[in-house]
Amino acid sequence: MEEEPARPAAPAEPTAPEGHPPPETPASVEEAGTTRPRGRTTLLIGAATVLGLVAGACAGVLVQADREPTKLPPLSQTALAPSTGKAPKPLPADQDRQVRTEGDLRDLLLKKPRGAEEADWLKGSDGWMDLAGYAGTFGNPPSAYEALLRSEFRRAAVTAWEVDEAYTVEIRLIQYRQEEVLGATEANAENQYFATDVASEYFVAGHGDGGGDWSIPGTGDGRVFVRAEPERGLDGSQFPYRAEAHARRGDIAVEIWVSGAERIDKQMILGLAQRQMERL
Repeated sequence: MEEEPARPAAPAEPTAPEGHPPPETPASVEEAGTTRPRGRTTLLIGAATVLGLVAGACAGVLVQADREPTKLPPLSQTALAPSTGKAPKPLPADQDRQVRTEGDLRDLLLKKPRGAEEADWLKGSDGWMDLAGYAGTFGNPPSAYEALLRSEFRRAAVTAWEVDEAYTVEIRLIQYRQEEVLGATEANAENQYFATDVASEYFVAGHGDGGGDWSIPGTGDGRVFVRAEPERGLDGSQFPYRAEAHARRGDIAVEIWVSGAERIDKQMILGLAQRQMERL
């Protein structure tokens, strides 16, 4: 067998001559492999960027300052040429709805028919109903008082009469300021809601000859409500049957209440409501 050649021995570390210690390695040389000296390149780049931004902003301001200001479009409309001809004449008082409703509200109420007697509770009054008095007609007067204030109640006029001890009629005109709230519209909607809700036990809306609800011609959303049966709790009273009408015109809500010894005729209360709305 051939013999394996001998491997060369590792070189021996140099030894210092006798009497001379080995030279020391500087500390800076040992740290050179582990830490890198911090340069100034990053600081220079950051400073140059800031200076460039400042210089660009200053240059833009100087350029804009030397330019003429840009004209803005006109804010107002160009003057219109005046029309030729005469201006239309103002409406007469009997045709101007606002003029009529700004006057005496009591003059717009239906007049008491011949042969009818003024209601006892109305005798001696001036035909006006103040806020407290009107709130007193509700089931909860304190709550109604606050609600009327929020609805911007302005004033109310009322009239009432009795015919041959057969039935009584009460008509109220409730006017609202309507500066921030459509008081007349809301009052009309609420009155019709409660009329339908209260009457739900006695009739189905729009059905039957004796009771129901019908629209008032010419009013848009005005309606009359007739009870087919005596009002609950009034069986022994003189006028146990009830009917009511609710409509509105502008800032005025109209309420008509009829109580009778017998069932109220639909055509009677419809006629009252139509005539009252015509006066508005």
